[in-house]
Amino acid sequence: MTHRLVSRCAVALPALLLSACAALNQQAYQREHGAPDPQRYDQAQAMPPGGVSYQQQIKPLLQSRCVVCHACYDAPCQLKLGSWEGIARGLSSTPVYDGTRLRPAEPTRLFTDAQVASQWRERGFQPVLNEFENTPQAMRSASLLYRSLLLKQEHPLPAVDVLPAKSFDFSMDRAQSCPRIENFEAHAKAHPLAGMPYGLPGISAEELNLVARWLETGAPDDGAPAPTATEQREVIAWEKFLNNGGSNKERLMSRYLYEHLFLGHLYLSDEAARQAYKLVRSSTPPGQAIAPIATRRPFDDPGSAPFYYRLQRDLEPIVAKTHMPYRFDAARRERYRALFLKPRYEVTQLPSYEPTMASNGLASFQAMPSDARYRFLLDDAQFFIMNFIKGPVCRGQVALNVIEDRFWVFFTDPDSSLGHDASELVLRAGAAAGLPAAQGSDASVFDFWTIYAKQEKQFQREKAQSLSANFAAHGGPTLAMVWDGDRHNPNAALTVFRQFESASVVQGLVGDTPKTAWVIGYPLFERIFYLLAAGFDVYGDIGHQLHSRLFMDFLRMEGESNFINLLPRAARPGVVAHWYREARPAALEQMQTLALTGTHESAIPFKTADPKTELLSLLAKRIGPALPQRWALQQEPNASLRRDLAQLAALRGPSLGWLPATLFMEVSEVAGPPRYFSLLRELGHLNMTRLLREEGELLPAENALTVANGLIGAYPNVLLRVKASELTEFSAAVAALSSEADYRRLADRWAVRRSNPDFWAASDALHRARPRLAGPDGGLFDYNRLENR
Repeated sequence: MTHRLVSRCAVALPALLLSACAALNQQAYQREHGAPDPQRYDQAQAMPPGGVSYQQQIKPLLQSRCVVCHACYDAPCQLKLGSWEGIARGLSSTPVYDGTRLRPAEPTRLFTDAQVASQWRERGFQPVLNEFENTPQAMRSASLLYRSLLLKQEHPLPAVDVLPAKSFDFSMDRAQSCPRIENFEAHAKAHPLAGMPYGLPGISAEELNLVARWLETGAPDDGAPAPTATEQREVIAWEKFLNNGGSNKERLMSRYLYEHLFLGHLYLSDEAARQAYKLVRSSTPPGQAIAPIATRRPFDDPGSAPFYYRLQRDLEPIVAKTHMPYRFDAARRERYRALFLKPRYEVTQLPSYEPTMASNGLASFQAMPSDARYRFLLDDAQFFIMNFIKGPVCRGQVALNVIEDRFWVFFTDPDSSLGHDASELVLRAGAAAGLPAAQGSDASVFDFWTIYAKQEKQFQREKAQSLSANFAAHGGPTLAMVWDGDRHNPNAALTVFRQFESASVVQGLVGDTPKTAWVIGYPLFERIFYLLAAGFDVYGDIGHQLHSRLFMDFLRMEGESNFINLLPRAARPGVVAHWYREARPAALEQMQTLALTGTHESAIPFKTADPKTELLSLLAKRIGPALPQRWALQQEPNASLRRDLAQLAALRGPSLGWLPATLFMEVSEVAGPPRYFSLLRELGHLNMTRLLREEGELLPAENALTVANGLIGAYPNVLLRVKASELTEFSAAVAALSSEADYRRLADRWAVRRSNPDFWAASDALHRARPRLAGPDGGLFDYNRLENR
């Protein structure tokens, strides 16, 4: 008893001392600067005549130098610097991503969980703008934002290539330093190199002076541009369409749309000045100011009072790691009418918001035609797969080690009797199969695999019965089972890249033949969406996060088995054995159950000894005109450059393991503007079934490299500048990598390191080129994962 008491005191005493010191610091600071006014920035001041414009001067500066780290859930200290409201909110020392959390955390979503700065103070956020005495000098000296930028001016980066590890920690799960203004002097003395931008060159003296002048006038905001006339008309039309509420059929459609589009950036026009909008639930009707209803998940009960679906302008900047564009115009409304309102079906009762039902879209929307729901997803398949990847779930190696570093995705054809596995039997089984979100955000961590493995086996048995009946009636699977995009939709085939701690999805079949591929049908598509997008709570505890990761094992296996079942029956065991080399026995047994129990023979006329590669080639040929080629090296007009890039892309083996996951390469000395290419490293794996110790599953001999025309990925690890005449030499240097010293020599010659004084010039050039190179889902790149090597 005495030992336990002493141990608890040993833990509690430092925390009490820190708390006491912090309180003393606050009291001393207030004696000098007066009491804080937490309501000062509840509303922005108007810009004075001749003053510094936030919208035209400060916001672009912060976006190009600060938002590249401070955006989204993984913004250090939750400090989101992309909007005036985010700056006014300030920072918090509580991380959003916490894989060890024993209890769910309270959500802290900007524009959702609190609306003004004083409400964020009540939630523990600390100001980065001055809330003390209101003088021009105090507006600078009592602003944590200004003091952090000034600290970098006073203590610039050391003049070295690789920054010293004792002063800089760039690991993803590093302990974050989130000082209050009251203790900033002590913080700066202890960490003089911690000025902002952290671990990057500072802003210029002129830019710092601009920030100072803005702060001195009270950090005013001159207001975002007004919506265009087209956008105003579309907002009115959409809010009328979604809230018509004349029938259960219409109300169910609106709920379905909201639960699937809540993460998207909705664009109401194709005008150059267009703005992104978010679909939200509000307690106020159209025509009044939006009052968001804050729930953890889109399918949580909004309460008994009336609510309305509203379109809210998204005031945050467009960043690549979260940007999910979705066209939301008059043509889209007509498409929804054709899919959901014109078909004749009856909705006798609206589904409840009870978690067991609401957490599974197959259960809550059973009254709607499954064909309409599936076509809705197929229309914009990349967008919905993007929700799995750019939504909050996919952050960190543990969250992503359920998938291979690159694989291709196909979809079953909604018109094929064999390919359409959304039969009533399968849908009923899927609706009965629970998903982790049904347990809430504080799930138990025990017995998960066993419980859900039994459930999934039952679901797959019923699915197998349905497919067997189809195969008996129509013959074995054919290429017609796979959707061809109706010969024009570029969403027919997608490529997913896992970049170790992040991921990307693009249209088309990018790179050489991958090790694995998925075929997704409607029930699987919907279940993954409700697992990783609608149902995942980034603020949930360790049990919820663990369940979501492990459950994805089953859904990955289902997608892979759908592809394997197109192969000749005799070839299937070998493919399973190769994809699941040295896998955990339970995982291997589960995969064998999915992929090898079927007795049907493929009706596809295979002609080679490598049916997997042949099948991928046949599928590419079937999709044909719908396959976009924008990422292909063949798009490069310079034949010599194409040849050298192909040589680089052909590299294989252990040397590639010394590269980071994502490299953006600028190639100069070519006709026209510099070219940009993505080098995406792919690590070879025995299998993808282990939650931890992934390094034990690596096969360096199978490492590969995809070289894509353009910019794929949101988190570049390194920026390269290579002359066209040096590409052959660069490829040879990559092929010869065998040590960290080898990589450092390569980086010395071609990398623009984070310590390089020209880093921002390279970053600005990259972002100027981005609109034509990164696809419509591009945005500001994130530099939190830039290496320091």
